Amino acid sequence: MLPMSAEVKTSPLQKANFCSRLFVWWLNPLFKIGHKRKLEPDDMYSVLPEDRSQHLGEELQGYWDQEVKRAQKDAQEPSLVKAIIKCYWKSYFIWGMFTFLEEGTRVVQPIFLGKMISYVENYDPTDSAALHIAYGYAAGLSACVLVWAVLHHLYFYHMQRVGMRLRVAVCHMIYRKALCLSSSAMGKTTTGQIVNLLSNDVNRFDQVTMFLHYLWVGPLQAIAVTALLWMEIGISCLAGMAVLIILLLLQSCFGKLFSSLRSKTAVLTDDRIRTMNEAITGIRTIKMNVWEKSFIGLITRLRRKEISKILKSSYLKGMNLASFFAVSKSIILVTFISNELLDNLITGSQVFMVVMLFEALRFSSTLYFPMAIEKVSEAIISIQRIKNFLSLDEMSQCYAQLPPDGEIIVDVQDLTGFWEKASETPTLQGLSFTVRPGELLAVVGPVGAGKSSLLSAVLGELPLSQGKVSVHGRIAYVSQQPWVFSGTVRSNILFGKKYEKERYEEVIKACALEEDLRLLREGDLTEIGDRGIPLSEGQKARVSLARAVYQDADIYLLDDPLSTVDAGVSRHLFQQCVCQALKEKITILVTHQLQYLKDASQILILKDGKMVKRGTYFEFLKSSVDTFSIFDKGNKQSEPSPVPGTSTVISESLGRPLQSPRPLLKGAAQEEQDTENIQVTLPLEGHLEGKVDSKTYANYFTAGAHWSVIIFLILVNIAAQVAYVLQDWWLADWAKVQSGLYFGTYVREAEEVMFELSWFLGVYSGLTLSTILFGIIRSLLIFYVLANSAQTLHNKMLESILRTPVLFFNRNPIGRILNRFSKDIGHMDDLLPQTFQDFIQMFLLVIGVVGVMVASIPWIAILVIPLGIIFFVLRWYFLRTSRDVKRLESTTRSPVFSHLASSLRGLGTIRAYKAEHKFQKLFDAHQDLHSEAWFLLLMTSRWLAVYLDVICAIFVTVVAFGALILTDALNPEEVGLVLSLTITLMGMFQWCVRQSAEAENMMISVERGIEYTDLEKEAPWEYEHRPPPSWPLDGRISIDNLKFRYSLDGPLVLKNLDTFIGSREKHGIVGRTGAGKSSLIAALFRLSEPEGDIKIDGILTTSIGLHDLRKKMSVAPQEPVLFTGTMRNNLDPLNEHTNEELWNALEEVQLKDTIKNLPGKMNTELAEYGLNLSVGQRQLVCLARAILKKNQILIIDKATSNVDPRTDELIQTKIRERFAHCTVLTIAHSLSSVINCQGIMVLDSGRLKETGQPNDLLQNRNSLCYKMMQQLGKDEVAVLPEREKQDREFFLKFVSGLFDKISIWDLIKSTLWPK
Repeated sequence: MLPMSAEVKTSPLQKANFCSRLFVWWLNPLFKIGHKRKLEPDDMYSVLPEDRSQHLGEELQGYWDQEVKRAQKDAQEPSLVKAIIKCYWKSYFIWGMFTFLEEGTRVVQPIFLGKMISYVENYDPTDSAALHIAYGYAAGLSACVLVWAVLHHLYFYHMQRVGMRLRVAVCHMIYRKALCLSSSAMGKTTTGQIVNLLSNDVNRFDQVTMFLHYLWVGPLQAIAVTALLWMEIGISCLAGMAVLIILLLLQSCFGKLFSSLRSKTAVLTDDRIRTMNEAITGIRTIKMNVWEKSFIGLITRLRRKEISKILKSSYLKGMNLASFFAVSKSIILVTFISNELLDNLITGSQVFMVVMLFEALRFSSTLYFPMAIEKVSEAIISIQRIKNFLSLDEMSQCYAQLPPDGEIIVDVQDLTGFWEKASETPTLQGLSFTVRPGELLAVVGPVGAGKSSLLSAVLGELPLSQGKVSVHGRIAYVSQQPWVFSGTVRSNILFGKKYEKERYEEVIKACALEEDLRLLREGDLTEIGDRGIPLSEGQKARVSLARAVYQDADIYLLDDPLSTVDAGVSRHLFQQCVCQALKEKITILVTHQLQYLKDASQILILKDGKMVKRGTYFEFLKSSVDTFSIFDKGNKQSEPSPVPGTSTVISESLGRPLQSPRPLLKGAAQEEQDTENIQVTLPLEGHLEGKVDSKTYANYFTAGAHWSVIIFLILVNIAAQVAYVLQDWWLADWAKVQSGLYFGTYVREAEEVMFELSWFLGVYSGLTLSTILFGIIRSLLIFYVLANSAQTLHNKMLESILRTPVLFFNRNPIGRILNRFSKDIGHMDDLLPQTFQDFIQMFLLVIGVVGVMVASIPWIAILVIPLGIIFFVLRWYFLRTSRDVKRLESTTRSPVFSHLASSLRGLGTIRAYKAEHKFQKLFDAHQDLHSEAWFLLLMTSRWLAVYLDVICAIFVTVVAFGALILTDALNPEEVGLVLSLTITLMGMFQWCVRQSAEAENMMISVERGIEYTDLEKEAPWEYEHRPPPSWPLDGRISIDNLKFRYSLDGPLVLKNLDTFIGSREKHGIVGRTGAGKSSLIAALFRLSEPEGDIKIDGILTTSIGLHDLRKKMSVAPQEPVLFTGTMRNNLDPLNEHTNEELWNALEEVQLKDTIKNLPGKMNTELAEYGLNLSVGQRQLVCLARAILKKNQILIIDKATSNVDPRTDELIQTKIRERFAHCTVLTIAHSLSSVINCQGIMVLDSGRLKETGQPNDLLQNRNSLCYKMMQQLGKDEVAVLPEREKQDREFFLKFVSGLFDKISIWDLIKSTLWPK
């Protein structure tokens, strides 16, 4: 679904009249659709113009920018709260007055009620004037109830809308900030933290806006009620109010606890989501290395810490909800006891008026006020976290890019720069060069020399400490690790440019993509997933290159794009693309392919961030400087990482954090004419339909506790409710005695009256204490059970996710999976227990209240039963639509997270192409789609609330007038009880139905979680029948008729492979990009189940458990995956090796000195994805990891593709020595890496074309291997290292036969192989 072009219906709200807006009639057509069928995304109405993400974000951003300027001027910290207040205070304050009026009507209701009961007490059938006045009071009461219903609904609607707008605006600002972060700022944050800010922290705004006004309305209402009580019962009212004041103060103290718990929880949630994000990103590495259990343990420990904090804050919420349940009864008890002690006489009407006045305080002071404190405390922490993120450093270096009609040039003079200010060693030091149009600058040097950092300096990413970089012209950039986004191959190449068929085809040809696109099912319209599936690394690199070439920029920065492709394609790319298509451009090419240097206009050799030499190829030939000794690690093997400063040293990394949108060129007006929106495809996930299954409820509750605990919980609930209802019943009897005393029917001194009064007080006190006790036990228990359920469900989801095949991760974007682990789990932790507790409490209260009313005046059942049926039908009709809207809201959230994760991975590219604005627009489009669903969710619940409240108001009116008409048959206490309970019921009934609907909507998060506990699983990790511990002794691999596909309905990627690899043999696997080389590794590791037979030492791989198979093979992958944590943890996550073994492994991959020079050595903290190491260094760490496992079978999958030739050669030699007694499979693009092998397998389009010894294959002129060698060209062949003594002669003969002139060969030969 393309967010930019979806056909959306305009919202009927825009044209709705006043009545339609007030009673939400405009939503009726949607309810009709929802009643007939499952709602689809196309059924949603477009977001209102004033609620659009871009408009809201830019508005708040403006206020924030002003606040930042003011703070800088006054040398203070900026305050996000001030910016928010300036932006929203007017509308928020105006709607806040509604709640003042709404609560005002609640205070007036008891007065009318008291007057009506007083009329019944003093009933005189002959007094018609009194009857008319009583009717007036009944009408006043009904009017109050109706006005309250309308105001309450209006207030909540507008408050929720302000909350939504604030949330959307802050999300826009967070994403905008993420696009501008400097490299040092990127070290201080992680994807997990940003996802948590966007999922859980901004959620606080939706909740805090609803309750914030009660912080002042609650106390004001309490003062008004105290005044009225004083007028009615005098000084004894103060005792009751004292209880309320103590409670309010206690709840204010809770606020501080909420704050500290929220800040601790947020940090733990950040860590958990970050680790989850890393696990999803590196899932192939985790599976191949058998680390699933280790990651399950790590994330479960983080979750346990997080849930312990959540439980504490849940208990506080439970206490708040228990106080709402029991506090009004406690206040009434204390008031009446003090009244007794003072010997005050009061009438029955006064008793019920006092009860109703305290009842009026109940919602605002004992439910909404503590909620306001809780939400404000949590929101303050969230605002602080968001402010800290928004205050991180942005990119400051903005090189003026003059209009293209001026002189196009890249001029670098005396450049020195640091990634980390704290670092002592500069990343780059004293570099100077100038490149003009038509020139190609080749940058070479060993791993970690600072080559990628040099490109970052030209892009304006590397902070300079001295020197000057002048870049005049538009830049196109190809990062070292290719970045693609979700969308078609074509949209990835066009990247917002208009499609011109002829030019597009030229670019495809120059980038050698014709053949690859032919092999894809839908050609260039094939949709690629989040991580570029189904493209291979080499194909992704060429798509990135094609994107750059199609932009038709002036300056091309190419960061080693030739390393991920095979030699033939590499040659094609260099000749057709770099030398032909870009011949009139400025091109800076970082490369390890030394054979292309002679075609470069100038060569720049870097080592340790310093320039060793610069000049043309022929100047190098003339000078006797031994160029290639630069790569020789023999001399002290010195190669410190460019920045040994802190944990966020970043040497040469693709994922460089990006900088604030730089000013566009003045000449960019015509440039904009041929651009269009970038087409990102993030399909919405499917969702279930129908009501939430009862099995889901059962699974949810029993996940947190045993059935016996749940039965105990039910009994406690019933006990609490019985005690509560008996209090009301008892109160009616006591009111009768009080009236008798007041009107002289009883004499206080009479013994039986004294006994009755003290008996009443004793029982009433007992009932009150029981209510409080049971209320607290119930609240705490339910929060405990549901927090445990969330914990159990999370752990089951986690285990299920890590047991699912790799295919699941290819099909589901990261954002979709993270959404369930962040937002849905957040709902289960935070909102669902509260909603459930609230609903259960209300449901039992309603049943109890209705029971008392029917028992007092049986004819009320005639009204209550139809009312219940109407409510039930309304709820049923509402939920058919509301559930679907909630599911759509959940699914439309995922693209927001996916887009964020994808943007963070491709920040360097996005900023280099100045596409920040386009990606911001895409983010806003995803947000608007989510807002459509959110706004409908908000409006559907308003629709229900309005109709419930209006029906309740009618019910109150009927009961009020009915009571007056039937006065003859009723006594005052019954009228008082029924009327007071009716008004109480009015608030409760609709709140109960709404909370039940809300609980069912919230259960969709549980449903989505349970869906992830039941994913398709891989084969078992271990079988009962396990291979012997010493297996495999020889490392023989036989492959028989192997067919392999990544999914059941997918195409075959390996077809009928037959081969045999003998014991301890070294085999090379070659073929062009996309031939199926990495798929062969996937088949060996059973990342998807292969067809045909693979046997290792005679044991069929499919007959043993996955862990037993995978842990016996070591793999060094092409795409290096590192995790946040120390270098030691990355090398040895399971803590199985000694320090000495780790240092030896690092020495073997030529990294020992680099790591020794880091400040923390082996305990240096790595940044997210290992960004403080260069790509080459990351590959070497992964290789060291594979070497450490000491397995009989080692697989090297292009693991040194980003490493310079000299280091590569040294590593190959070490591996040959170290693994002489092991079977080694080497997948490589360059024949140089596999020419030393005992056998070579050549793959093409998934078939094994030929296999044999290198000598035999190279001597057969018809072999593919020979043709590949011919494609290389003389210089590449020259770089092939010698194998053994006898092979050296063979190579010399072979090379001489191919070429006449070997002057270059002589030079390199003398350098690499001295006599």
